[in-house]
Amino acid sequence: MAKSPVSPASPSAVSALPATYEAALQELEGLVSGLESGQLPLDQLLSGYQRGAQLLAFCKGKLEAVETQINVLEGTELKPWA
Repeated sequence: MAKSPVSPASPSAVSALPATYEAALQELEGLVSGLESGQLPLDQLLSGYQRGAQLLAFCKGKLEAVETQINVLEGTELKPWA
């Protein structure tokens, strides 16, 4: 039987986040493709959706951190960099 584009991951692999925004975005794009294909069984759809939610939160956090740093650079906020 052929493997589907999104294979179920072990619980420890699902909770591990990528090291970079770009890696998370790439994984998220792959998940979306798999979910939109309509070819995945229900359990893989659910695990893919959960992983996608994790990745989306990770990417959102990274973007918010960059936005804060840009505001500091532009002088609209007086906060030390963390």
